[in-house]
Amino acid sequence: MKILLFGATGMVGQGVLHECLRDPGVDRVAAIGRSSTGVQDPKFVEIPHADMASYTAVEDRLRGFDACFFCLGVSSAGMKEADYERITCSFTLAAAETLSRLNPGMIFIYVSGAGTDSTEKGRTMWARVKGRTENALLRLPLDAYMFRPGVIQPLDGIRSKTAAYRVIYALFGPLLTLLHRLLPNVVLTTREIGQAMLNVVRRGYPKHILEVRDLRIAANQQRRSSDRQ
Repeated sequence: MKILLFGATGMVGQGVLHECLRDPGVDRVAAIGRSSTGVQDPKFVEIPHADMASYTAVEDRLRGFDACFFCLGVSSAGMKEADYERITCSFTLAAAETLSRLNPGMIFIYVSGAGTDSTEKGRTMWARVKGRTENALLRLPLDAYMFRPGVIQPLDGIRSKTAAYRVIYALFGPLLTLLHRLLPNVVLTTREIGQAMLNVVRRGYPKHILEVRDLRIAANQQRRSSDRQ
């Protein structure tokens, strides 16, 4: 299995990369982005690329992938809708449209968020933009899946790039561990998100928009499959 990963330096992306590298069924992982991850692994390569609105310069390196895990994103806090849409929607579609042409029918998994507004008409700005992005992706000639995690618990030493989130996780880390057990359809770990992605590539999923409960089911199926190998 060959995986292309966007957002590998973010909290979710770090977790997904960790799961890809430890999975024996993954032959190659390529991370594309502005910043280096600093990760060294025989099956991992980086594709430095600064312009997230155009991939012409690196198209020759984007062919031959089975799936794309798109974990790139920013917080909407303090942003105007036009700026947030440019990063969230335009950047995502630029990548997806390029990949749909280079790898027709590839699996494309987009990390959205719980509460995303599929109608695109709600009062919450980020939810409208995420909904717009999801809907556009689902219209492309890709086997696209929308992942909508809620509260995310980082594991394996992973830290958020956002300072405010790092403070929150430092203060409430032990509570998240408890909530993960008590509220399994609210809190997911970075491991579970990565495992769910890999399992959806292997097996597909009955729905193309996966809420927290669906993500947990997919992750558990992956774990059972790994146990049998």
